[in-house]
Amino acid sequence: MSVEEQHSWLQSTRSRRTVLKGGLAGAGALLAGPGFGSGIASAQTTPRLSRRPSPLFLRHADTVPGSAVQPFGRHVSFGDDPATQINIGWQVPVQVSKPFVRIGTDPSQLDKVVAAELRSLVTPNIPSVITPVDSQPSNPPANIEQFYLHASAGNLDPGVTYYYAVGHSGLDPANNPNQTVFSFTLEPRSAGIPAPFRFTAFGDQGISYDAQATSRLIGGQDPAFHLHAGDVSYADSSGEGLLVDEYDPRVFDSWFQQIEATAARIPWMVGVGNHEMEAWYSTNGYGGQLARFDFLGNAPSSCPVSYSFKYGNVGVIALDANDVSYEIEANLGYTGGAQTTWLGDVCNGFRADPSVDFIVAFFHQCAYCTCAVHGSDGGIDQVWAPVFDQFGVDLVINGHNHIYERTDPIRGGVRTVMAPIGATIDSATAGTTYVTAGGAGKSLYNFPSGVPDSYFGNVNPDNSISAFEWELGSSPSSPVAAPITVDWSRVRYTGYGLLVVDSTPAYAGKDSRLAVRALMEDGVTLIDEFSIVRKHGASTDGARAR
Repeated sequence: MSVEEQHSWLQSTRSRRTVLKGGLAGAGALLAGPGFGSGIASAQTTPRLSRRPSPLFLRHADTVPGSAVQPFGRHVSFGDDPATQINIGWQVPVQVSKPFVRIGTDPSQLDKVVAAELRSLVTPNIPSVITPVDSQPSNPPANIEQFYLHASAGNLDPGVTYYYAVGHSGLDPANNPNQTVFSFTLEPRSAGIPAPFRFTAFGDQGISYDAQATSRLIGGQDPAFHLHAGDVSYADSSGEGLLVDEYDPRVFDSWFQQIEATAARIPWMVGVGNHEMEAWYSTNGYGGQLARFDFLGNAPSSCPVSYSFKYGNVGVIALDANDVSYEIEANLGYTGGAQTTWLGDVCNGFRADPSVDFIVAFFHQCAYCTCAVHGSDGGIDQVWAPVFDQFGVDLVINGHNHIYERTDPIRGGVRTVMAPIGATIDSATAGTTYVTAGGAGKSLYNFPSGVPDSYFGNVNPDNSISAFEWELGSSPSSPVAAPITVDWSRVRYTGYGLLVVDSTPAYAGKDSRLAVRALMEDGVTLIDEFSIVRKHGASTDGARAR
């Protein structure tokens, strides 16, 4: 059964008596039966982000004075235009009325008021499945109810630092000097060459000491934005997209609090991984994510968690690899090919834009990785890598494998040149560089037996590594780990860290440059560094010349 088919089954057992007394047992039997995985969800229309997701078992929260309700988990992300629009999200523990944000260029004068939207997310608390965040016994409610607030502010000034504070009826920051004020800075924009900027990236975070440490690293780098390549909180334990997985939506409460120190001022642009397929919610398991995050919504309605944006001279594309993953098939093909068509259209548009030098794609599962746990995914290799080749995508950032690995540039599935640490890569001629940056905080994985780490200060070259790639099996939900031998694994590191990318547009006849570094958890020690360059206005074979 696909994720959406499981959700439809759950909806058919809406009676609390049915769900608690036998619904999940029935689901377990149904999922284990011979029909499991045989269907592929068809593309479905998903409401735009301005509409509230359809939660289950809605009820009204008990009345609490607004003055007693404290916001938490603030986080910001870009609107459609990073120079003039910002989305602000946060949570409250109970339902409030008339939520809003105050914004201004002076922290003591937050004069602009923007109304916020309340998105309620209610999950049936099934004891055999919903697992408490900690190990202590609890007296859980029948339903777990969460309240997410979202405000979108537009018509702001490029390059300006704004301050903001959130509130609701009974709690107005203007009347309460103790309310926390945060800030954000929009993309600068002026005629001529875009300004240099920095962004950071990682995936597979969860909640841990190491996850807190890597979150703090982001603040230390002070990037213009941060990319999260999926597997965000691990509220869903197994990542198989099944109703019988252990699942606790309250893990997201802890995760938002964990990242607030940086995410409240640095836009976090979040993608989804296999652990974000939550069959409890429609559509295709993403109703929970649509309640929690402000995805830009500029992809087709059939792929609501995919989006793109341009910042400076870089076009960024967030993809949902669950749509094409051969390893975990719960959402395989759910967009009916619409996401891949859209990907080609966006890449073509970026290559036709004279202000865009580089295209960066980020998503969860890996096209090319030698890690012993998840390896490479043949679906991405076969479906998306040819698009990256055609339009000259410069850098692909993944998670899924909880390690760091960087490939030599690849085109047509093969290495074009060897790119050791410190190399400069001409991506227009050499192809795409793939980076797995899955060491954001969740427990680490390992490389195949006998394959050593190879990183800055500890280089162990190995041009023939036995690894595997997931291929479709003889029956659905039974993928095959097909053995492969690769020569493109250039840097490997088993540890936590952060990817840091500095973009310098072309000036004075020089090439445009992406300077990429991978830093260890201490934020200082280098794992890897390399540069990707493009001559301003250079085209790529198969791409439209600019």
